[in-house]
Amino acid sequence: MSNFGFGFHNSDDDSDDDRRGKDNNNNPFGDNPFGFFFGGAPGGQSMGGHFGGVSGGNLGDILSQFGAMFSGMGSDLNSDSGSPVNYSMAERIARQTIGNDHRPHDSQAVAEAVRLAELWLDEATVLPAGATGSVAFGPTQWLEQTLPTWKRIVNPLADKLGEASLGAVPEEMRDQLGPMAGIMKQVNSMNFGMQLGRTLGELAKGVVLSTQWGMPLAGDRTAAIATAHLESIAKSLGAEQRETLIYLAAREAAHHRLFQHVPWLAERLILDVEEFAAGMSLDYSKMEEATREFNPEMMNDPAALQDMMNRLQGEDLSPQVVSANAHARERLETSLSLVEGWVDYVVESSLSSRVPEAAMVGAAWQSFRTNGSPAMDALTHALGLSLSAPKAAEAADLWRRLEEAVGTERRDAVWDHPDFLPVAEDLDNPAAFIGHVAFDEAEMKDFNPISEIERLERELHGASTGHDEANLTEAPNEHGVTKSHNEKDTTDKPNENGVPDKLSETDGQGSSEGKGGMDGIEDEKKDGEKDDE
Repeated sequence: MSNFGFGFHNSDDDSDDDRRGKDNNNNPFGDNPFGFFFGGAPGGQSMGGHFGGVSGGNLGDILSQFGAMFSGMGSDLNSDSGSPVNYSMAERIARQTIGNDHRPHDSQAVAEAVRLAELWLDEATVLPAGATGSVAFGPTQWLEQTLPTWKRIVNPLADKLGEASLGAVPEEMRDQLGPMAGIMKQVNSMNFGMQLGRTLGELAKGVVLSTQWGMPLAGDRTAAIATAHLESIAKSLGAEQRETLIYLAAREAAHHRLFQHVPWLAERLILDVEEFAAGMSLDYSKMEEATREFNPEMMNDPAALQDMMNRLQGEDLSPQVVSANAHARERLETSLSLVEGWVDYVVESSLSSRVPEAAMVGAAWQSFRTNGSPAMDALTHALGLSLSAPKAAEAADLWRRLEEAVGTERRDAVWDHPDFLPVAEDLDNPAAFIGHVAFDEAEMKDFNPISEIERLERELHGASTGHDEANLTEAPNEHGVTKSHNEKDTTDKPNENGVPDKLSETDGQGSSEGKGGMDGIEDEKKDGEKDDE
């Protein structure tokens, strides 16, 4: 429809795929492209492991498998030098997984559905329209437009996993690796490239929306819908294709409204991924526990050795991805739940009076989202991080109750700053959060979040300044009087008789009773002598 990210353009992708090979049948490990590294047999199931060793076969077989795996890769071996993921290989394998991709020609229907959805969304949210175009997209388009964002998500995770895998090598052996260390890094990069390529290819074949996982993966402002899946998704949601298209258009448009007018939101999601990755490591406890059962004497006792192998059969001995920054994963899941919950509620509110099946379709979509896809589950297992929204239903209920308490405008104002958003505990107990937002309607009538933050900063600065001034004040003297450093000392010193030179000031009225100082004392002495006479 236009030159947006999902716009149509000529490409020779198909011819490239022909030159590179239409399928992946030359992979000696069948459906498991990582069998060599993961300790599996060709074409069979692997016992798991991110970077394990070869579990079976003689040396000749191992070398043959190794050569077969590297054959035909050509320039992929030396591409993306220094990157934790070989993205050239990932893109090639993803295209092979997608296969023949015919570009859809339903962009006009998508455009009409988006325009209608935008009109209805205006009544459900104060956030204005965020999408500047619309298009019907196919798997290859989705791959091309989302790959840069996937790189930002995957790079920090793959980098830390690569370091963790090399960290499993005994320290006394690392100095002896020499050039092998670089080869191991290259093998890890290829390993991730193959895994990511297969996963992205499977995701591309099943994706419905560009914002399906609660993130603007395409990075532009185009509302994009995969119309090739419209018939199958309509059956899954139990609705007609027309109603399904409108529902999908409303979801896509609502996502764009949120991410366009909450500019910090997308970056925060990426930062949560990077923070989680910073604390990542591999837990080898399962493998270590299994090796403890091995006794060298078992080599002379085939029955005992077979018994141990039977116990380990089917066990997942692969190292588990863990992170010291697990709170970042919780924050990411909470943020995605808040995004999806807000979209769920806003879309339902805008369609409920116009599309009779809206509530039913919304419930079916939640089930569709919860079940996820095997490809996303595989990516989650490999990287230790999920892009799911586990508490989207709870978040939708929170947004509904918050609107009932404070209205639509105040509800959407919560997105003005990340510190105003609910946290994980608020999704389980929203009453406290709602009460905090709506504690005083009169005071919150002209609520401005940014001004509130600036006011708090001024108060903190003022308190700090006041504390510094207080430090200039001296402690009280023996009479309990406090003086400042810059206050002039006006107290007279006592004379040789122990009487201050100036006891008091006159009252300015000129009477004898108002006299002070030594004159008053002399007058009192004279009066006393007369009385004695």
